[in-house]
Amino acid sequence: MPQGPELIIILIVILLLFGGAKLPKLARSLGQAQNEFKRGLKDGAENHDADDTTTERTKDA
Repeated sequence: MPQGPELIIILIVILLLFGGAKLPKLARSLGQAQNEFKRGLKDGAENHDADDTTTERTKDA
């Protein structure tokens, strides 16, 4: 993980590449993608748990 001066250099390069106007849009889209990813993981875990419950009921029958 970059620290101190390395992080500042990376941020300056990103600012030069994308420009000041596009950075808020980029940050917003990254946040939305992160939220969607977390939601997908949660849904996948819930579906996996539901499948396990169905399998256990079938074994008991």
